[in-house]
Amino acid sequence: MEFTPIAPIRPLFDTTEAQPGQSVESTGASMFANVFQSAIDNVRQTNATQVDLEYKLATGQIDNPADVTLAISKAATAAELLMQMRNKVLDAYNEIMRISL
Repeated sequence: MEFTPIAPIRPLFDTTEAQPGQSVESTGASMFANVFQSAIDNVRQTNATQVDLEYKLATGQIDNPADVTLAISKAATAAELLMQMRNKVLDAYNEIMRISL
């Protein structure tokens, strides 16, 4: 009977991007910040698109009013995603704080 070894656990993200002298923890923190920054940028971008299309609809410069509805839905979904991410992070932080050492 032949046994095959279990493959080692690989990280989800490549941590070799750290600069010399930069610790892995600070790289992880910057990845975490990048995820939230991209979510915030997405909310800003979708909101700006929504406002622009609403303005064009109000001034009669748009041919397809369905584009406005789609932009509103995208902006609402992006904002909801950001709020849910924030809530999950706060829940995780509160759980960590409850751990007694």
